[in-house]
Amino acid sequence: MAIVKKDDRLTSSQSLLCVGFAGIFSKTVTSPLEVVKILSQIGTFHCKRGFLHSFVLICQNEGLRAFWKGNMVSCLRLFPYSAIHLATYKNIVHLHIDELGDISQWRAIVAGGLAGISAALATYPLEVVETRLIAQNCQEPTYRGLLHSLSSIYRNEGLQALYRGFSLTVLGAVPFSIGCYAVYVNLDKLWQERHVRFTSLQNFINGCLAAGVAQTLSFPFETVKKKMQAQSLLLPHCGGVDVHFNGMIDCFRQVIKNKGVMALWSGLTANTVKVTSILCAYVIVPYFGLLFSCFEMCKQVCLYRNGYIISPLSYKLTPGVDQSLGPYELQEFKRYLRNRKSHKAQSSSIGNRW
Repeated sequence: MAIVKKDDRLTSSQSLLCVGFAGIFSKTVTSPLEVVKILSQIGTFHCKRGFLHSFVLICQNEGLRAFWKGNMVSCLRLFPYSAIHLATYKNIVHLHIDELGDISQWRAIVAGGLAGISAALATYPLEVVETRLIAQNCQEPTYRGLLHSLSSIYRNEGLQALYRGFSLTVLGAVPFSIGCYAVYVNLDKLWQERHVRFTSLQNFINGCLAAGVAQTLSFPFETVKKKMQAQSLLLPHCGGVDVHFNGMIDCFRQVIKNKGVMALWSGLTANTVKVTSILCAYVIVPYFGLLFSCFEMCKQVCLYRNGYIISPLSYKLTPGVDQSLGPYELQEFKRYLRNRKSHKAQSSSIGNRW
């Protein structure tokens, strides 16, 4: 049975900081791929002639800044999403871990899925805004930033528009969680060593592999969700969506009927480039590989500051430090040793004077 072991050597704020920094950096670097992916899922004219030509059309019609449409909203969404996801996941995991701090593979899958759904529910309006910002032409914008987008959608389309397609997040979480966790928690067998000892390169490969499998399985749900988020009678060309539909099931039916089954995986090339490396005159850094690697680097810095490892560039443990102690417990223990050493020095000084 594969297990996932939680790392209590980081504080909650440090875990959140690591996730947030890694996410913002990764999203900003790979934003052009995200824009092309979402436009492909929606079905706008930019993506009718293939993956590479999409970049040319976007640049010609909207300029270079179009490749970062919605990126600020996406980055802002990371912090509440990560905080809720982390808190929910830890609470669920703590209910099911054994006395050694381990949790079975399937319980980890369920915990991850429920945590993701909870975080998505709380931040879903921001995801809708991100999709609308990407779908619009930034040269002739309908929406001007986050607050204007939220107020405009709510005023003109109602609250339900800010949660349109959320049921697909729930449905898509099942194949995504199964794919991601089933791959990731079994990687110790692939590398034949414990996951806590994985190098940055190994974590880079792990992230690419797990996310690649998981997102491929859940991609049809994501495609239909993006079409539902973008569709609006108040936008030019109904938001650029390439099929007309009424509701989730009808969207699946219309896509398959008019575009074919494989259209449910439109944008998968751009998504795959985000999670795997590709050589095309230059190397495009994959999102999830970069995310996991950046997270591990931030984690090493925090572990070094907490005193568990000897260097932020190495996982070599600090000699004499009990790795089972939490950060605050370790600080208290160090403070006790310093006070004890200081007290002995004072006693020795007084004895020498006598």
